[in-house]
Amino acid sequence: MRHGIAFRRLGRDSEHRRALLRNLTAALIKHERIRTTVAKAKELRRPAERVITWAKRNTPAAHNQMQAWIPEPELLPKVYNILLPRFASREGGYTRVLKAGFRDGDKAPMAYIEYVDNNQPPLRPFFQKKHKSQKNSEKQINMDEVD
Repeated sequence: MRHGIAFRRLGRDSEHRRALLRNLTAALIKHERIRTTVAKAKELRRPAERVITWAKRNTPAAHNQMQAWIPEPELLPKVYNILLPRFASREGGYTRVLKAGFRDGDKAPMAYIEYVDNNQPPLRPFFQKKHKSQKNSEKQINMDEVD
């Protein structure tokens, strides 16, 4: 049984897994939306949201932790100037994972992970829900047209 398993191993040892998550976090900060496997996207949620939380704390210790985690120092101003004001009133849930079918070749399940409230076009269209009366009126057949 898998009691007490706190994270996915992703088929890598701990150093490789940490490097992978750091690089994926940097890519997510840079592009605000990336496509990866479902397992990696779900595992990336924790460090991606932790970076925003560190920025919100606005302490030297939190800045040092963020600086140690993000491998590209030129991304730090983007976190403070663009992402932090966007999420100032939000208490959590800074990321969204949307499934994106299967990868050609090995059929691995793919997903997009993105920071919410971004300026990119939505991946899925927003459908307006129809009331039952509207659905039933569309299904009714005019008996005059049948004859």
